Amino acid sequence: MNTELTLNNGVTMPALGLGVFQSPPEQTTAAVEAALATGYRHIDTAAAYGNEREVGQGIRNSGLDRSEVFIETKVWVSDYGYDQTRHAWEKATAKLAVDYLDLLILHQPAPDRFDKVIAAYKALESLLAEGKVRAIGVSNFMPHHLKQLLAATDVVPALNQVELHPYFIQGNVQEANHEHGVLTQAWSPIGGITFYPGWGEARRNVMEDPTIADIAGRHGKSPAQVMLRWHLQQGRSAIPKSTNPARISENFDVFDFQLSQAELGAIDALDTGVRNGPDPDVAREERFAMVIPEA
Repeated sequence: MNTELTLNNGVTMPALGLGVFQSPPEQTTAAVEAALATGYRHIDTAAAYGNEREVGQGIRNSGLDRSEVFIETKVWVSDYGYDQTRHAWEKATAKLAVDYLDLLILHQPAPDRFDKVIAAYKALESLLAEGKVRAIGVSNFMPHHLKQLLAATDVVPALNQVELHPYFIQGNVQEANHEHGVLTQAWSPIGGITFYPGWGEARRNVMEDPTIADIAGRHGKSPAQVMLRWHLQQGRSAIPKSTNPARISENFDVFDFQLSQAELGAIDALDTGVRNGPDPDVAREERFAMVIPEA
């Protein structure tokens, strides 16, 4: 299968990337180095993760040319607004030690300040026009957020990164993205958020789901590999997070087997419709106010 996806502006992007959400800065550089040594060429980070600097160091340590690595990062809500978002690009590129970004996206729809969301996106459009970013997009946008954004801006987002795993498929979001030519990218693609500590009541661990375990056994693969294959075969991008070199390598070893239509359907049928991450329609004033440090 094709290991790359073509965005709506013609830019190609590796379908599988390394995510670094909740990767401690002191472990991030080594994780990025391990991923790039394994064969990954796409790293996803964010201003709010506090590890852009370490991602940049890992890329430099790899010895790869900048042009060989697709770098994706996100603007945090406290940096929304036209001038603020242009400055967010300056902060991100300085921390990553690069002079352009492959993909820059807005981290949250922040419905309580959507005027600032629009202004921030218009800043992304200006950065795109100037060649400072190769593609722009959004994260956690529900269909109504996307509709509002499209009505007020000119460039259709290349990508929408959302919570998406077998227990939360977000069919309506995927349909809206597809309708507008927006690529769906899955965060928590193997259901990690379903068993992160500190998220309230005990979560069902999708890694232990018997349906997925059965499919994994048939293919001689792990549950994580089956879930990643499910994303890729359905045309999505996925950014599994790990700091464990063995897991990083395992997550990349998903291009040598094929799930049947029946197996894909069985995984789709596991959807509970229950979100485990934050609700994008709920304003989180304290969290949104978090200040992103200067470079």
